Amino acid sequence: MAVLAVAAEAAPVSVTNSWFRALPGKLPAAGYFTLNNNGRTPVALTGAQSTGCGMLMLHMTHNMGGMMQMMEVDQVEVPAGGSVTFAPGGYHLMCTNPTAALTAGAKLPVTLHFSDGSQVSTHFAVRNASGH
Repeated sequence: MAVLAVAAEAAPVSVTNSWFRALPGKLPAAGYFTLNNNGRTPVALTGAQSTGCGMLMLHMTHNMGGMMQMMEVDQVEVPAGGSVTFAPGGYHLMCTNPTAALTAGAKLPVTLHFSDGSQVSTHFAVRNASGH
């Protein structure tokens, strides 16, 4: 009797250190995380969605003439075998019209969409305004 062993291939993109900074009232919240591309080809994050946000967009903070500004971006490339960190002062998810689900101590489901048609669903921890 022959036995065929098939190794399970790891998902090409994984998410670590995912969290949202919840602000008071209906103020927009920012989401932070690290994307790890374990694949052999680059892939781009092209969008995100969550039931905890009216709209969830990809944003980048950058310095324009001494002033920090946020702007929406269409995609963020993650190199093959590399990673990209979404952190305060750089790339982040912008959650507008947050729902009651975006409360410190909660875990918010988020689905990330990629240029190759794949999706990764994960939970983001929700922290308070000071990041705790």
